[in-house]
Amino acid sequence: MSGMQSTAEARQEKFLANGRTRVILACGVLVAGLSTAAVVIVIPRLASAMSGMDVSTILIWLAIPVFIIAVGAEIVYLERRGKPYDYRDSATSIAGGLGYQLLNIPWALVELAIFAFVSSLVPWHLEGWAAWAVALVGVDFAYYWFHRAHHEIRVFWSVHVVHHSSESFNLTTALRTPWLVVTSLPFLVPLALSGIDGKIIAASYAINLLYQFGIHTEVIDKLWAPVEFVFNTPSHHRVHHGSNTEYLDRNYGGVLIIWDRIFGSFEPEGERAIYGLTKNVETYNIAKINAREIVALWRDVRNAATLSDKLGFLFRGPGWQPRPT
Repeated sequence: MSGMQSTAEARQEKFLANGRTRVILACGVLVAGLSTAAVVIVIPRLASAMSGMDVSTILIWLAIPVFIIAVGAEIVYLERRGKPYDYRDSATSIAGGLGYQLLNIPWALVELAIFAFVSSLVPWHLEGWAAWAVALVGVDFAYYWFHRAHHEIRVFWSVHVVHHSSESFNLTTALRTPWLVVTSLPFLVPLALSGIDGKIIAASYAINLLYQFGIHTEVIDKLWAPVEFVFNTPSHHRVHHGSNTEYLDRNYGGVLIIWDRIFGSFEPEGERAIYGLTKNVETYNIAKINAREIVALWRDVRNAATLSDKLGFLFRGPGWQPRPT
């Protein structure tokens, strides 16, 4: 009797697992379809209809209901499986995201003006699907170098460290963005030299960030091998957020992981990631988290004995120290 019961339970578990797989696949197809529709139909028309407005900020704000539903579903999923969920940590991440968006509203308009000025300097202009294709791939390429620089150059790391300060890894972690919103500009401006409308560049950057929201989760395991080879996935991004020695400064890609494979920064997921920093912040205060490393950098630069050491603290990697005299 117990053997029959075990067989029945195994069949039920297999049915449920297959059902979950079908639901995940269906959701994936739906998200892919809606994303494609947004890129192909909605966003180009939105960009042309809202002349003078910042489309990237609009897209992020429109996505907030999706964020709320997805976060709620993740919490239910984890709690039903008895996995701990740090609500205070998530509240800190959400506060960081809201602060970023409020500060980004005026700054995004400045970015658009700069993009427009730079694109006006060249005699050629890309329009239509060519502009969108170049912008989406170009933004992702620029994001790779933006992200890598923000790990390997301390003045940038002092800003980006906010995103890595959580010791949890869930969808709300994606929202923990720094309040100093200006550091992406140097990496995106070169795209304007291709003659692409600044609103298309901004919208492409927003799409890139929206994609990355979904890869901040432990709910999704490794995906189909070809997908894992080309795209940034939850598995790859768990590595990026790990403070394990072998995971430090790896997997910088935004949408595509192929940049990491090309430029030698790829690391596959092996042992379970330990999330957070090598020295954690020990606070839920988002203002203190934003200020912590910037203040530490300022102190090091102020106390440095020589100009060379000051520049070293600014532009060498985190943890760099001058040679003892």
